Amino acid sequence: MTRLILTLLLAAVGCNRSSGSELATSQSAAKSGAVVRIGYQKSGAPFLLKSRSESLAARLQEQGATLEWLEFQAGPLLLEAMRAGSVDVGYVGETPPVFAQAGNVPFLYVAHEAPAPQAEAIIVPQRSPLQRLSDLRGKRVALNRGSNVHFLLLQALAKAGLTLDDLQVTFLPPADARAAFDSGNVDAWVIWDPFFAAAELAGARVLQDGEGLVDNHQYYVARKEFAAAQPKLLQIVLGAFDELGKWAGEHPEETAKLNASASGISYDALLRAEKRHTYGLLPITPDILQRQQRIADAFVKVNAIPRAIETKQAFVANNNWSAH
Repeated sequence: MTRLILTLLLAAVGCNRSSGSELATSQSAAKSGAVVRIGYQKSGAPFLLKSRSESLAARLQEQGATLEWLEFQAGPLLLEAMRAGSVDVGYVGETPPVFAQAGNVPFLYVAHEAPAPQAEAIIVPQRSPLQRLSDLRGKRVALNRGSNVHFLLLQALAKAGLTLDDLQVTFLPPADARAAFDSGNVDAWVIWDPFFAAAELAGARVLQDGEGLVDNHQYYVARKEFAAAQPKLLQIVLGAFDELGKWAGEHPEETAKLNASASGISYDALLRAEKRHTYGLLPITPDILQRQQRIADAFVKVNAIPRAIETKQAFVANNNWSAH
């Protein structure tokens, strides 16, 4: 695990293994009272780690650094906080980094998790007359702008021969969207776990999940300046995420209990979400960056982001990079 995390780290910040003096300098800088600010959502290893972070805090303290946690409802808000310098390391879906890069947020991809296409879906009320994607024409659809589900909707509409212009789209964060969905103010909701799982248990019906349409990767991202200045601290944080993520993958019931006690989301919903998710850090590869490029190109095509981007520019590889 340590070797993998070091590989991820070196690839992310562009350090060459021969540059020992630079790494030593960065390690020394970590002893200057740095604060590591982790942005998290109600899902994934970062959320689980928040309630079990004593070991991480101790490791950082050995480097003279302290730990802070900041919660966000969705990835776009987390990345906006990274733009403001308020978040150093974050965990987001596959679409928020595309919007962030187009908006000049200074971040780097540092790792990703395995795909989880069934962990997001377009849902409708149980008794809704909507049965097919084509039935969405003219209907009111809620989603969080710039989140992973935004790309799911694009892909689903393309499958049905529709565009965003064929719908009445309302951009709402998860809590507001759930209220609109429950009250009948929208006809469909595009949402991710664990909010998706909670809605399912409350009676929502899946019109289309991400299977066959999207990867739904989750990404670990770092503020560019932080990654360059504090690679040792970043290595420690990524290592903690990987360790706990692997534990969570082997203990879904206990993970769901821990998350339920901290989130206000039911154990049953979280357990359902856990079974659709695969933990563990994986390195950023050319293939992964190309998959992100496909998302970026799709949003450029519909004029949803202000400019075309090259996703590989948000990743700095070193000469010794090799995917494991």
